[in-house]
Amino acid sequence: MTDQEYAKRNQLASAPTKSWKNIPLAFLSGGAICTAGELIRQAALAAGLEEKTAALAVSLSLIAAASLLTGLGLYDKIAKHAGAGTLVPITGFSNAMTSPAMEFKSEGIILGLGAKMFVIAGPVIVYGIAASVVYGLILWLARL
Repeated sequence: MTDQEYAKRNQLASAPTKSWKNIPLAFLSGGAICTAGELIRQAALAAGLEEKTAALAVSLSLIAAASLLTGLGLYDKIAKHAGAGTLVPITGFSNAMTSPAMEFKSEGIILGLGAKMFVIAGPVIVYGIAASVVYGLILWLARL
């Protein structure tokens, strides 16, 4: 098969993206998640919690909600329609940790749940830490 034949088959097999639909849905779903977080924050502040404690309540609530929705099989259904908006960092990361943990739980706690839980999220952690070191060095050098 030539490169041209392969490109033609690939183009026929790939559905064109509907950005006119996907971008607004991602914006609205991501905005809804962030709005829910802000509502939780405001409720925590109104209940008398300090700013840092209210921020912790938001993080824990969004992580728990995303994990629960993943466990119930609803997060993927929401993501199918909402698109990239569900990848808001904290909920997307929670989903990325919960999905493999559920998938590999039958292999045991250590080799299944413990080892496979980081299959998807592991590279995010590694590159996030590496990027923070590089950015920290740049900031430190800029201040010299």
